[in-house]
Amino acid sequence: MKTLLLLIASLIIPLGSIHAETIDITVNGMVCSFCAQGIEKKIKKIGAVSTITVDMDTKVVTIITKDKQTIPDETLRKIIVDSGFAIKDITHRE
Repeated sequence: MKTLLLLIASLIIPLGSIHAETIDITVNGMVCSFCAQGIEKKIKKIGAVSTITVDMDTKVVTIITKDKQTIPDETLRKIIVDSGFAIKDITHRE
């Protein structure tokens, strides 16, 4: 399912976003779709976010940034912790 969501996300990202960054955040305590929607809603407010998906099976939030933009870990950590969840891991990739 995660692979399918990432494939779909990659197809809707503008071609100019070749240098976008992908951030995977493993979130502890996310147990329902309401939890996922809350996190997704708050992270979408960050201007650098192009696409966000939440995989409830793996508890991973995947963010794709806009072209040549990044989001500091501290920003993501604050949003998720302030929402009542814990972060297990944050991984950045291009």
